[in-house]
Amino acid sequence: MRRLLNLFKNLQERNKLLILSLLVGIASGLAAVVLMKLIHLIQQLLASALAGSTHALLYLVLPGIGMLASLLLLKYVVKDNISHGVTKVLLAVSQNESRIKPHNMWSSILTSSVTIGFGGSVGAEAPIVYTGAAIGSNFARFAGMSHRSMTTLIGCGAAGAIAGIFKAPLAGVLFTLEILLFNISMNSMMPLLLSTVSATVVSYVFLGHSLPFQCTLTPFSMWNIPFYILLGLVSGAVSLYFIRMTLWLEDRLGKVLNRYARWACCAAALGLLIFLFPPLYGEGYDSLGVLLNGGVVDMDGQTPLAFMLHWRWGVPVFFLLILLLKVFSMTLTNAGGGVGGTFGPTLFVGAITGFVVARIINLVFAGADISVPEQNFVLVGMAALMAGVMQAPMTAIFLIAEITGGYDLFLPLIIASCFSFGSIRLVEKYSIYTKRIAQSGKLLTHDNDQAVLTLLKTSDLVRDKYPRVSMTNTLGEFVDIISDSDAQVFPVLDARQHLKGIIEMDHVRKLMFESDKYGTLHVMDFMEAPPAIVFLDEKMESVMDKFDRTGAWRLPAVDSDMVYVGFLSKSRIMNAYRTELKEISQD
Repeated sequence: MRRLLNLFKNLQERNKLLILSLLVGIASGLAAVVLMKLIHLIQQLLASALAGSTHALLYLVLPGIGMLASLLLLKYVVKDNISHGVTKVLLAVSQNESRIKPHNMWSSILTSSVTIGFGGSVGAEAPIVYTGAAIGSNFARFAGMSHRSMTTLIGCGAAGAIAGIFKAPLAGVLFTLEILLFNISMNSMMPLLLSTVSATVVSYVFLGHSLPFQCTLTPFSMWNIPFYILLGLVSGAVSLYFIRMTLWLEDRLGKVLNRYARWACCAAALGLLIFLFPPLYGEGYDSLGVLLNGGVVDMDGQTPLAFMLHWRWGVPVFFLLILLLKVFSMTLTNAGGGVGGTFGPTLFVGAITGFVVARIINLVFAGADISVPEQNFVLVGMAALMAGVMQAPMTAIFLIAEITGGYDLFLPLIIASCFSFGSIRLVEKYSIYTKRIAQSGKLLTHDNDQAVLTLLKTSDLVRDKYPRVSMTNTLGEFVDIISDSDAQVFPVLDARQHLKGIIEMDHVRKLMFESDKYGTLHVMDFMEAPPAIVFLDEKMESVMDKFDRTGAWRLPAVDSDMVYVGFLSKSRIMNAYRTELKEISQD
């Protein structure tokens, strides 16, 4: 083993990256298998233990128990906030030098399996993406890889996680390219492919060869293209509702500061929603399986609203309510202490959207002998909503084709996804994963210029090499202080090291030759106010705005308490900008 480690250390970094990408893919695939097995195990144990209980007890109580268990695990075992996994990965790449804490290699699996196993209305995909990314980050850190290679391995872990949980290698690569690593180079394609293929193989070995979603499809008809366009436009509107309602609910529920009071409120509300609408229980994939095969969802004895399903217009109304309320059940689960993602709920809502649109079309045009295949619309709706909510149309198209075997519907998948993506982009620039961090200016994008500004940290570029001057110094003392310095600007500080002003050499050079004023003139008499002040934690985009607005070549920097820390020069920013731009743009 020691010989192998020594051999590995002597390899070039590119070769190390290929080996690690394979190992990360295997580990991420195993993590996906473990998560799915744990969820199914918990569900089976609960089903066996409560075999004689009523459904009302299950729906009203179990999700809240799972949320509480997850909440306690987070507080006493994990001791960290691990919700919103995909967003956390994006922040790690843009703000934390691609470093993710080691506990994230297992903590998301543990808490999300309890949450979903007990019926929490969230998905397992985001937690496993966070797990895979953590595996990639920590494997890279252990091997002493560079920041760029660490970022690539984060992508490999996330791609492997998607490939492992869905058995979809191509979708895993596209997910990383579209959502996570916006400026990944072509040199990283081979590691990504190695990771996704190895994760998929692991998934096949342990989970079998069946598709995640078995479906019975009808051959594509060109006459249905207008209806698929309609589905895309409706999906764009639903995507906008999904994104904005989710964020609005998170803000409102976040105002309940006591975590146990918030859990109690969320558990009660979630239990009531699931009691009335059983498909909201857990991931809801069982209901999708019925719809994808053209079956009828039978809920007699499971909900007081089952009578609606016996009225032909009651069916689309019932599922429309499920579509609207899934956002509530998902947000309640996460806000109440559960751990899960929006990926699964997006697939669920997309499928329901496709079903509702198809059923309404069939009801409206029943007299004209026009009908559309509802199971086809269920499948296409999944892709269309993914394209809108995640703003990742390529991932949506290929993922749905891979997990359902629906390659015969490639054209409808493209049409609906493009119309959904195009329509929501008219009113919403960011996806559900990126909207919050984009508002804070911490988001990496496909725009290289913006990406570079995001990666640069103000605190890293500040230099304290300028002699400090006290505002009480006389002109003579000032001359003595700066006599051995070639600096062109000097900070003026008070006794507590707070910045009070600056002195530009070009502005006081003549004054320095007036020796008769050495003892009478003080620094406070000829110092100037700086054109602007930079804060250590200030975003680089804001800093550049200050340089452009003032025309200054260097600006003083202070911490949050206004204590002087140094100067930030435009030349240093430009040098760092060129270095970073070269790194993220290389092929």
